[in-house]
Amino acid sequence: MEIERKWMTQGWPQWVQPQRILSMDQGYIALRPTVRIRREAEGDQIHHILCFKGRADAQGLAREEIETEIAPDLFARLEGLIGQPLIRKEQRRYSLEDGLVLEVNQVDAGRPEAFFYAEVEFPTREAALTWQPTGRWAQYLSQEVTGQPGQSMADYWQATRGGTGD
Repeated sequence: MEIERKWMTQGWPQWVQPQRILSMDQGYIALRPTVRIRREAEGDQIHHILCFKGRADAQGLAREEIETEIAPDLFARLEGLIGQPLIRKEQRRYSLEDGLVLEVNQVDAGRPEAFFYAEVEFPTREAALTWQPTGRWAQYLSQEVTGQPGQSMADYWQATRGGTGD
């Protein structure tokens, strides 16, 4: 089960250093339910992931997510089936209080529709509902979009790549 909240942001947080930096390429085979491939690179480590996501709950906080690592050749075959350029992302991860991690993503840098967003995953719905950013994070995470229609990466894929995934 994936339980997360999402915010639109303006750039990277400048007052803190990331704990990790990853480069990602992702594309969609299907949108509803979501079937996605993603290549994640951190230094010399490269992972190829196939992901299935179910429908979000009424609050947009939680949904079933199944991820499995796949072989690079299968990833390449699935990428070929998609037939669209994959979304490029840089993700920087920052440590927060209570052991939480903020993932800030820059999407499609250099394209006119490029943007930044951030997510925090939580262990429970209660933790997600009660957590509030503090200090500088409160201002940085002031535009929450959790559960708002049109704010998913699948929606972005459909708007920019024109593919429905079928």
